[in-house]
Amino acid sequence: MSGSLLAAFVLFAFVSSITPGPNNIMLLASGVNYGWRPTLPHIFGIKVGFIIMVVLVGLGFGQVFERSPMVYVVLKWLGTAYLLWLAWKLFNAGGSVGPITGEGKPMSFLQAAAFQWVNPKAWTMSVAAIATYTVPDAFTTSVFMVALIYGLVGLPSSVFWTVSGVGLKRFLGNERLVRGFNVAMALLLIVSLIPTFVSAFH
Repeated sequence: MSGSLLAAFVLFAFVSSITPGPNNIMLLASGVNYGWRPTLPHIFGIKVGFIIMVVLVGLGFGQVFERSPMVYVVLKWLGTAYLLWLAWKLFNAGGSVGPITGEGKPMSFLQAAAFQWVNPKAWTMSVAAIATYTVPDAFTTSVFMVALIYGLVGLPSSVFWTVSGVGLKRFLGNERLVRGFNVAMALLLIVSLIPTFVSAFH
């Protein structure tokens, strides 16, 4: 990977990682509801799960969708249903109990890692990165490089969203405001699904 291509990918990885999406919305909510330390497994689950996803997509898993488009359609709608369920849990959460798993505790490492496979934004990011920033002459090496850089660049973004949630909790002050915040995060999760619905009807 040339220096210019590497610089372009780092910028792409940063922008795509730090912009709002299901992962970042849930990290923000987890920071508000649970705090920094309990959210760490969630953060690392996202990073490890996404790195594995990028590698597998790059090494040929994406070809499954080319051969069987229905697999992708089913996976996309399963992801949509799961995100709507998370939004429902957020919407109905109280002001003092965390809503992410519906069990009064934040998302675990394995839950966060598995969630990447039904996260529409994660699929878009991984496929776009592999298609645009890998090098044909050293394809396998560049796939692993793309996955590793994505993980390294994305980690500060995840930390930023979690810390923002922790800081925001200080300004919310009472359970009523936290409740309002959780409702707003639920609505944002639903909004993040709009591209999925739009693409489904084109």
